[in-house]
Amino acid sequence: MGNLKKFTLALVTFVGVTTSADAATAFLGTDDFVGISFWLISMGMLAATAFFFMEQANVATQWRKSVNVAGLVTGIAFINYMYIRTLWVETGDAPIIYRYIDWIITMPLQIVEFYLILTAVRKVPIGIFWKILIGSLVMSVGGYLGEARLVQPFLGLIISVVGWIYILYEVFSGEAGKAVSKSGNKSLVITFGALRMIVTIGWAIYPIGYVFSHLTGGVDSETLNIIYNLVDFVNKIAFGVIIWSCAVANSGRR
Repeated sequence: MGNLKKFTLALVTFVGVTTSADAATAFLGTDDFVGISFWLISMGMLAATAFFFMEQANVATQWRKSVNVAGLVTGIAFINYMYIRTLWVETGDAPIIYRYIDWIITMPLQIVEFYLILTAVRKVPIGIFWKILIGSLVMSVGGYLGEARLVQPFLGLIISVVGWIYILYEVFSGEAGKAVSKSGNKSLVITFGALRMIVTIGWAIYPIGYVFSHLTGGVDSETLNIIYNLVDFVNKIAFGVIIWSCAVANSGRR
């Protein structure tokens, strides 16, 4: 187990160092708050990835998949953020569309976590997995279609919001919501509630930013990038930490 931890840490460190080295050719200005925010969230994602991959060996077997997925989410985000950060420093621009490379992969992974943590404590229908996965894909792909102008921006917003609302229905009142209320597991109920708040409040920033960016205006790209960076920090890292905490509580660790 100790060797596995060392290998995981070495692998994540190698990826982080090599990716950072590629970005080192472009230097941040001391007053470049957007670029600085990209660096902060990139390092946060890297640290979280190392933490989750190392900690998965310390939780009960049935929880390891959830903790590993949390590491995948932050790892994918780290690589994408390093690319966007370099793009920002070198060109002074970081088009929002590049974030969808991350979101189209990580949003479904995060939503699937609701299913994974349920299966860690009880048997649940596979239908829950497919319902929330499809909802998350509709949300992320709908946003991408509007962002890329493959459909009218307003239509892209509607498609995305429909997917988001369906997700909320499933985790609050649908099969997933009912399953957690019947689980009899206090820490799972608390964790589920915290994750639902992130998906409700934290994820609401994405369509709001989309509206200001494409439909009403009033927010410049610099401000929007800083907001998205801060929101992603909470929506991805805090999301994973909450799952890890539940895994620890259900693995006999304190």
